[in-house]
Amino acid sequence: MPGRKLRFLFASIALALNAQEFSIPAHYAKHEYHVAMRDGVHLFTAVYTPKDMSQKYPILLTRTPYGVEPYGADKFPRHLGPSPKFAEDKFIFVYQDVRGRFMSEGKWMEMRPEHDKGIDESTDTYDTIDWLLKNIPNNNGKVGLTGVSYPGFYASAGMINAHPALLAVSPQAPVSDLYMGDDAYHNGAFCLNANFSFYVWFGKQHNPTLPEQDHPFEYGPGDGYSCYLKMGRLITSETYFHPKNPYWNDIVKHTAYDEFWRSRDILPHLTNVKPAVLVVGGWFDAEDLAGTLKTFRALASQSPRTVDKLVMGPWSHGGWGGPSGEKLGNVSFGSKTSPFFQDEIELPFFDHYLKGAPDPGLPVAYVFETGKNVWHKEAEWPPARAERQRFYLHAHGRIERELPAERSAFDQYVSDPAHPVPSFEKPTLIVPREYMDADQRFVEHRPDVLTYETEPLARDLTVAGPLSPSLFVSTSGTDSDFVVKVIDVAADGREQLVRGEPFRGKFRESFEHPRPFKPGEVQQIRFSMPDVYHCFQKSHRLMVQIQSSWFPLIDRNPQTFTKIPTARPSQFVKATERIYRSSSAASFLEMNVVP
Repeated sequence: MPGRKLRFLFASIALALNAQEFSIPAHYAKHEYHVAMRDGVHLFTAVYTPKDMSQKYPILLTRTPYGVEPYGADKFPRHLGPSPKFAEDKFIFVYQDVRGRFMSEGKWMEMRPEHDKGIDESTDTYDTIDWLLKNIPNNNGKVGLTGVSYPGFYASAGMINAHPALLAVSPQAPVSDLYMGDDAYHNGAFCLNANFSFYVWFGKQHNPTLPEQDHPFEYGPGDGYSCYLKMGRLITSETYFHPKNPYWNDIVKHTAYDEFWRSRDILPHLTNVKPAVLVVGGWFDAEDLAGTLKTFRALASQSPRTVDKLVMGPWSHGGWGGPSGEKLGNVSFGSKTSPFFQDEIELPFFDHYLKGAPDPGLPVAYVFETGKNVWHKEAEWPPARAERQRFYLHAHGRIERELPAERSAFDQYVSDPAHPVPSFEKPTLIVPREYMDADQRFVEHRPDVLTYETEPLARDLTVAGPLSPSLFVSTSGTDSDFVVKVIDVAADGREQLVRGEPFRGKFRESFEHPRPFKPGEVQQIRFSMPDVYHCFQKSHRLMVQIQSSWFPLIDRNPQTFTKIPTARPSQFVKATERIYRSSSAASFLEMNVVP
């Protein structure tokens, strides 16, 4: 979720900075201001200006709900800017506590809707830039805006009706539509672990209008799997917060895509965007992968004249800001991908638009192909040369490109909410980011997991873009989840997760209006999983696993049609799940195959 996010990012940056000698206090002066917005609310703003006054410098702004520590005009951070070379390159760095957070006045609202009573994050960004240009000496009149994760949302908001001086924006892993696959819910299924671990931490801040987390949350003995099982239903887990957390209450209250979520979706407002935009994300981002891709696509379709660039590397959340990016878990990517991005893409982008440096000639999409571990420059995303192909589920756990011949066929398993399929092999309290490419052999032989795979591939199979499962299913319950995992099986038997997503069955017709299953009735479920650029290499196998729980990554579906946060213990029941694979009810995975 937004939040636990930045702890990993800051730790990665700190590691990178241990290796460099550049002294921030020796080269920068610091000033703190309370900048007035148009409605009179003052936002705390820390400004770091180069001591070298021989030339004018552009402003690089980051707005955040996570605090701009260290506070105090005589206290300096270990680094400035998105990566170490930014400080050496010299910018005027500005960090701001957003409205209602830490040292800023006003009331904070999660994902504040655009046009909220005449003020929003767009107007706050505009007013901040206007004040900086008029009050910070030695600026060159050009402004850039960047942020990762939740600050990525504020970067996206700032380019709406942007100040004329705002010339370059980089929303990185930006939160965009919390319900639609971006942090809170994935296809109607609640992301339990990420949200819980975020909200028990997020209340802590100086502003007294928000709840204070006085001490670290204690999960108690045991592992995360057993801990979350003990918590039971979501409504009772709220008692674990000290004190009560209104933001947690909001997200578990709004289980369908209602006005609460629609009003917070920033994507429809990304129109007529004037600054150049560099959207950045990671293929293994467990939190904001969907937001990155949707932001890029929204700009491409709604603001076609905008300079709209996409960068996707083999990173977890914020990993592009770290010192290496060479591996995630046990999967190696063959090079230090993060410094490559920082030095060859990110800094040249801002230098060009804010300092007049040569155009780096970035493609529309600078994307990393996992499996083969190579960068590609693509003129569009997904590549136009890719062909949509279907891979059908067959008998005996096979995957074929041909439609099944059987007239009536299915595979089945029993899903038990009391014994859900674990989401990670190691019993950790918090599901680690490595789950995104982790070996799946630990669940392959569970009776509640169906496995299908191809024969060893005779040639490389490269896929680019979204993966789209289409399943014909039935259940003995009145609601069920269906989790689809796409896996690369190496010749030595390793099963690397390439992409996995849940779908909450009651939303098969509408995310606004859930409907129960009729027990035993065959229904079709279709959805899209976030993009990949992956090569299943020759002699590898393409595998698909299907299951009905993924715990504690996703909350448990009681398999009874109800509002899940308030489900009674008696409503958590076993259900027999069937996946159909016949000529008239053919389940398949559809992908863009690159010739």
